[in-house]
Amino acid sequence: MKREDRKQAIMDLLVEQHAVDLDDLAERFAVSKMTIHRDLDDLESEGLLRKMRGGATIESGTQFESDFRFRARQEGNAKARMARAALEMVEPGMTLMVNDGSMAAVLGAMLPQKRPLTVITNNAAIIDALRAEHGITLIALGGIYSYKFNGFFGVVTEETLARLRADVAFISTPAVQGTRAFHMDDNVVRTKRAMIASAAKTCLLVNHQRFGRQALHVLAELSDFDIIITDAPPEPETRAALDRAGIALRIAGDHA
Repeated sequence: MKREDRKQAIMDLLVEQHAVDLDDLAERFAVSKMTIHRDLDDLESEGLLRKMRGGATIESGTQFESDFRFRARQEGNAKARMARAALEMVEPGMTLMVNDGSMAAVLGAMLPQKRPLTVITNNAAIIDALRAEHGITLIALGGIYSYKFNGFFGVVTEETLARLRADVAFISTPAVQGTRAFHMDDNVVRTKRAMIASAAKTCLLVNHQRFGRQALHVLAELSDFDIIITDAPPEPETRAALDRAGIALRIAGDHA
């Protein structure tokens, strides 16, 4: 097997399993552990995985989030449920802000169901999905393009957001610890905060598996959001702590 094919096969395994073992990879591909080390080093340098003792993972760490292309292939049903729940907040004629991320991209693709709308976004996947949609006024935020996050960030993005206002901002996060949302990239944090500051209402979208995790930068207090949508209840201890803090969760698909 060629090296590039082997690296792609490693990434396919990571999408399926979230983590891989060095010894297993060497045996699977009939190569030395040193060869697998070099493959993992290459993939880590591209921001596609995070090496750990004895293997690698695409699970988020305090300073790592996996590449957009691979996140887009994960948890499709959960993302769709959260997106449908978020869509219930949208009425025709609204102006919306939608941030970067694969979760937000699923919501963006559903927005034509509520047209006419004005959609403000730095998410390249949403820009691609909506640019030819009749009834959608698309405001594509400029800035520095990030291949890893498939979005635009930086001073240009933030200054543009400061001059705009929206009815609702939809914000996603890869980590929630206690009563705070976190993110591992400071440029992404600043853009999300700018959206929060420019919207009349805010909605946080977070996969239940991301509760109990922490990243490098505090994004916001959970109490800063008007509604928090997740796909399934978090662990009982986490849910109890949120209840004690007065943080209400909406479980997507739960209309009770």
